[in-house]
Amino acid sequence: MGTEEPADPRRTIELLWGVAGPPRRGPKPKLSVEHVVFAGIRVADAEGLDAVTMRRIADELGVATMSLYTYVPGRDELLELMLDHAHGELPGELPEGWRAGLAAVAEDLWRLYHRHPWLLEIRVGRPTLGPHTFAKYERELAAMDELDLDDVQLDAIVSLLNGLVAGAARGSVDAARAARRNGMTDLDWWRRSAPVLAEIPAADPARFPRASRVGTAAGQTYGGSSDPEHNFRFGLERILDGIGQLAGV
Repeated sequence: MGTEEPADPRRTIELLWGVAGPPRRGPKPKLSVEHVVFAGIRVADAEGLDAVTMRRIADELGVATMSLYTYVPGRDELLELMLDHAHGELPGELPEGWRAGLAAVAEDLWRLYHRHPWLLEIRVGRPTLGPHTFAKYERELAAMDELDLDDVQLDAIVSLLNGLVAGAARGSVDAARAARRNGMTDLDWWRRSAPVLAEIPAADPARFPRASRVGTAAGQTYGGSSDPEHNFRFGLERILDGIGQLAGV
């Protein structure tokens, strides 16, 4: 079996940075790349990432599907453009101090994921080489300017922080979707599940003493089976503590 021809990133990078393509003959285009990206974001916000297809975006813009390909090569490229544009919503300024700066970076990203939950579903596989994504990375690194760490450590901290926020935000978004889907809050779900579990002999708490003790204590604190926002803030504080220890501050 043959292998697929590797994709050429040139056109995507040019689109991300607004580099004009070769001039085309004929009438002036009715739309722009920005129109297509904004339409993709509107659809993703309202209907989820799966709804973002070239046909659906064409319907949103009131044009023929094939006409979109004169602006964006395909869905994969559109998703990268949407991702980079969303990163442009992150603020640029930072509070004083490395700890406050990194906390702001994490909090801003947490809010961004809740405004655009579809960002958590995009799987581009490689970094998006766009201006807003570069600015995001630059800001994350700038928050640590006062720390005496090498470049590889700085990059690893950025990855660690992004992983924490994405994981916790995914749990938060999934819980909210489940509540909308079945009409039960996390607390409602647990109140219905616990009595059923108690009827099963094999699920005797004496068999799982640690899970029973810790789960009960956590559930009483959270008011449900979990609290992604608590996990996010707890994890963030532990990461910041570890960075401080690593940097000797």
